Amino acid sequence: MKKHNFYAGPSILSEYTIKNTADAILDFAGTGLSVLEVSHRSKEFQAVIDEASQLVKDLLNVPAGYSVLFLGGGASMQFCMVPYNLLRKKASYLDTGTWASNAIKEARLFGEVDVVASSKDANYSFIPKDYTIAPDSDYFHFTSNNTIYGTEMRYDPETDVRLVADMSSDIFSRPVDISKYDLIYAGAQKNLAPAGVTIVIVRDEALGHVERAIPTMLNYQTHIAKGSMFNTPPVLPIFSALQTLRWYRDMGGIEAMEKRDLEKAGLLYEAIDSSRMFTGTARVEDRSIMNVCFVMKPEYKELEKDFIDFASARGIVGIKGHRSVGGFRASLYNALPIESVRVLIEAMNDFQATR
Repeated sequence: MKKHNFYAGPSILSEYTIKNTADAILDFAGTGLSVLEVSHRSKEFQAVIDEASQLVKDLLNVPAGYSVLFLGGGASMQFCMVPYNLLRKKASYLDTGTWASNAIKEARLFGEVDVVASSKDANYSFIPKDYTIAPDSDYFHFTSNNTIYGTEMRYDPETDVRLVADMSSDIFSRPVDISKYDLIYAGAQKNLAPAGVTIVIVRDEALGHVERAIPTMLNYQTHIAKGSMFNTPPVLPIFSALQTLRWYRDMGGIEAMEKRDLEKAGLLYEAIDSSRMFTGTARVEDRSIMNVCFVMKPEYKELEKDFIDFASARGIVGIKGHRSVGGFRASLYNALPIESVRVLIEAMNDFQATR
């Protein structure tokens, strides 16, 4: 039975990425060695990281003066690396969910944090709009997509201070004006590669302004100087990331991915909104096109587990909502084919017809 993978992360990867990675596990670049065992100092792997860096720049139209890094530690490591490198006295943060809240907690270890707005009291069901960013902030940080609650900022905020974004779960799903940002980071396990590597796009000029001593491994300048090779990088996830980046290029680039993603999300939200049994949890204007969160209406609440079982019998996996929200979550990352969305909608309609 074909599986339809809606997991929120680690999540679906393109068949192109999986096949090429599997081939390289057996024989990498004709070396007779597995990519799992090849030296990261080899010319073959240097070519991988060089091409991956260039493709990030090409796909996102990264201007001159920025560096692309491939680091370990996940996006959660960036929660402390960002303030370690950028926070001198005060930073402003927007609290839109669990990961934004975790980033705020880490930043408070390094200086004053001004939480400009929060939707926590409404179970993070919307993105706050009316807030003021203090002009003396060293930077403003936001999380573009909130996987647990299904909200998303699909625009580049306007601010007079340095702009930092956690784009872990929606990077490469829309064009981004990189010139407005000083730093963007994203864990790989949503739209790029298996867990184990984190991509960072940083404006070189933004670094080197804090007075504190920064541990070597937590200093972005260390990794810029060594081309992400200061220590052994996560070789396999970087190789997989290259395959995904090539796939994006061959599929028509980021604009093409956004068009696909909007179509998938539009179909599923239409099915939810027209249903007598299901209802969305995020405000319509802030709905994510990456993570569609929905629940059973109160009168059908007791049927949620039954629907999970019903969907599973059709090869649909990963739609159980996060434990803090409940209900369902369908993650529609770039690699998910529209066929899978149609199978989920059919399951929803068929289940509803029998109840």
